[in-house]
Amino acid sequence: MTLASPADLPATANFINPETMHRPTGYTHVVEVTAGRPVYIAGQVALDPMGELVGPGDIRAQARQVFENLQSALQVVGAGFDQVVKLNYYLVDATQLPMVREVRDEYVNTARPPASTAVEVRRLFRHDLLIEIEAVGGSASFQPMS
Repeated sequence: MTLASPADLPATANFINPETMHRPTGYTHVVEVTAGRPVYIAGQVALDPMGELVGPGDIRAQARQVFENLQSALQVVGAGFDQVVKLNYYLVDATQLPMVREVRDEYVNTARPPASTAVEVRRLFRHDLLIEIEAVGGSASFQPMS
């Protein structure tokens, strides 16, 4: 496995909430990546490194494990949550989204939250999973614009 080189071209992103759209709560309407290398992270679930479920029946515990898995995936390419521009959430119970956001806020920059989509699904690939999240980010040298 190779970590991203610091010599990578810098990337930037603009976090935009158009005045002609409603003011979002907890996400950004538009994130424009103007340069850099994209990073796509497959949907992550609450499985630990041994493949064991973390937090059966507990959305907070499962969300925390999912964000830890996403963090590990980002670190492999030398990136972090500051480089995440999009999160897609798949929840068995969408009413639990506020609890998921509480956990998410421990990881992302809440002043510039990523663009997001949340979808309630009947079930995930295993009956005991409550949440799955996929992410899109930029390479290690990616720097969000203020």
